[in-house]
This record gives sequence, C-alpha cells and structure tokens, in this order.
Amino acid sequence: MTDPRTTPAPEGVRTDVAHNARVWNHWLGGTDNHPVDRAVGDRVTAMYPSIGEVARADRAFLGRAVRYLAGEAGIRQFLDIGTGLPSAGNTHEVARRTAPGCRVVYVDNDPAVLALARTLLAGSQPGTTEYVDADARDPERILRASASTLDLERPVAVMLLGILNFVRDTDEAPRRIVRTLMDALPSGSHVVLTHPTLELGGEGNEAAMRFWNENATPPITARTRAEFAAFLTGLDPVDPGIVSCAHWRGEPGAVRVAQFGAVARKP
Repeated sequence: MTDPRTTPAPEGVRTDVAHNARVWNHWLGGTDNHPVDRAVGDRVTAMYPSIGEVARADRAFLGRAVRYLAGEAGIRQFLDIGTGLPSAGNTHEVARRTAPGCRVVYVDNDPAVLALARTLLAGSQPGTTEYVDADARDPERILRASASTLDLERPVAVMLLGILNFVRDTDEAPRRIVRTLMDALPSGSHVVLTHPTLELGGEGNEAAMRFWNENATPPITARTRAEFAAFLTGLDPVDPGIVSCAHWRGEPGAVRVAQFGAVARKP
C-alpha cells in the first residue's frame, strides 16, 4: 500500500473532509488515510467503541461469503460494487484461492480508490480482474462496463457490502439498484449485502452516525431488518438468512455487531 502520510494525494482527492473509504481503512488498521480521516474515525470510535469490530466483522464476512460462493455455490464471476480501498483479503484473492479461474470486476467512483487500482490489479492476469469507474447509483452503466470482463449470461455474484447505506431512499433508489442488477443476471446469480442498523445494539451507534453525517462524506443511513429484507425481494436467502454479519456462518460465539449480513440466490 502507498502511505498518504508521505505520498501526495491524487488529483481530485479532498484531504480536508473525512471520507468513508479512508476512515474504514483506518478502522481496519490500514495506512491509506489522512489526518482528517483518523481524527473523525477516532471520534466515532470514542462515541461507538465497537465500530472497529464492525469493520473487521464485515471484512471477515466478505471472506466467508466469497469462499461459499466460489466453492459450494460454484460461482466463477464476481461484481464487487463500492469496493473501497484495496486491503488484504480482496474479493479476487479470496475467490481464486478456492477457484483460480474466477473473474472479478471492482466498481468505485472515489478518486483515491481508483488511484490505487494498479496496486489491486498487480499480478492479476489481464482480462480476469478489472476496475470500473462508476457510481453505485447507476447500475445500468455498471452492467454495461462489466460486460467486457464478465459473461452476464452466466451466474454472477454481486457484492454490495456497506454501500447501500450511503444511498438515500429517494425514489426507492437502494432497492432499484439491487433490482436492476439482479434482473439483468441469470438464475443462479447471488447478491451479498451488509448494512448498518440500530436494531442489533451498539451503544452510541446513533450518535456516532449523526456525528458522521455532520463531519464526513458521504452521509450514512441506518436501516431496519424489514428495510434490509426488502432488498432481497424475489430472491432466496442462503442459510442462515439475515443475521448480524458476524454470525453469518461465523465462528461459534462470535460477538454480534450492529451490521446486517446476508447472501441470497436468484431462483
């Protein structure tokens, strides 16, 4: 990883306002962040001490979900939307440890993420891992751009981890995103979701989200289990269904975190 402590920020990247991808990187112990990100991240941690556990549980959930998909479910194509900054255990790394031939397309529209794409792609075979500059709120563009790498006539796993919480409910936008993506893909495709909630505990969570929305970008929205379940309408949840992401096929006794997680299959 490059180190922003010594590397100039890429053109177009603001370093005076905290950004979710860089703050998340800080919570995961990474170095791709700036003083403002660490300051806001530490303030959130002071208000909501378990946020680091949430970040780590979300990352571990990604690993378990991808291993299941590339293994038991037989998926060989992944569309990872809102991937964030590269870090250990990326989707393509996890998938290819199970099935070496997997193809992966990453999607993000953050300049800092895109500037680090070459790090993520280093060592990958040409044509098997690509990065698309697109907004999660434009699923049609994402599908068009990913079609050069993925065969959209064959099953695809769509990864939407911690991204729909940054999409407002205007015109039912989050549900439209999931519906548009899954409607375009064949039977056997899957969607993988995580999303913060106020229903699974986490003292200080609500106040921390309010502080975030006043001091960082983009603003975040927590959702209920019913709202989260609406993203899966018409799909078949994979056992154990909608749970804290730490409990989705996690280790026995794993600490519950205030983040829903689910994997669902298109029938």
